[in-house]
Formats: sequence, C-alpha cells, structure tokens
Amino acid sequence: MPNILVDTDSTSLARQVALVQAKRTDRGRFAEGCVTIVADEEQARAAADPARHLRAAIVYGPSSSSEGQRLYYLVRWLV
Repeated sequence: MPNILVDTDSTSLARQVALVQAKRTDRGRFAEGCVTIVADEEQARAAADPARHLRAAIVYGPSSSSEGQRLYYLVRWLV
C-alpha cells in the first residue's frame, strides 16, 4: 500500500468506509467505479462477499488522478 498523505483541512477528501470490488488485494488505489461508500464498518462487513471479490475497507478520497479519473486510496482492509 502506498503512503497516504492525509490533509486534515480538506473538505473534499476523507476517510470513509466502503465496499471495494477488487480481485487483487495488493493494490493501493481503486477507481471510483470500484468503490461503494457505506454507512459504517458493520454494514461493510455484512455486505462483503469474497466470492464476488467485494471486500470491506477503509478508503481515502476521492482524489483526482493525473489521467482525470477519481481514485480512492486504500487505508486498510476490514477483515
């Protein structure tokens, strides 16, 4: 996972609980289309489905990439 510089004064970037659609767990960032923000860790864990590669996580973002995509950075997986 990449080191993430968290801007505590940011009003557009935040740590959030999410479901991430990902086959690989060694990636550090995910396109916005792969991330669904949920209310809390309990909801994320309940909705996770490893058979469908849907994993609960804490993410940081969304951030704009140099390619014009909106990305979320993985803070940690909720196992």
